[in-house]
Amino acid sequence: MTVKKSSHAQDEAPVSSEHLIGDFKALMADAEALIKATAHHEEGPLSAIRSKALDTLANAKETLSSAEGTLTEKAKIAAESADDFVHRNPWEAVGVAAGLGLLIGLFIGRR
Repeated sequence: MTVKKSSHAQDEAPVSSEHLIGDFKALMADAEALIKATAHHEEGPLSAIRSKALDTLANAKETLSSAEGTLTEKAKIAAESADDFVHRNPWEAVGVAAGLGLLIGLFIGRR
């Protein structure tokens, strides 16, 4: 009988900040739809909960928008820095790329 080894880390897809932001936006849209679906309950505790949830969603949208802008700016700065480095030191950049390619090839070869 053959036993298949399964590594949980290999099964997971890498999580990017864009994917995470997209998931949060979808979650907020779903929460807003749920809150709007309960709009016909004007009185009682559900109304207070709905009002608090709407305030929380508005704050979360603002925070997410700010974080998205910050991530975009940091990515642009990192890309510009990498471009400057490659233009100033082309042979070092080629050496670093070759070294990384070799390491990646060795790791893939071990599987």
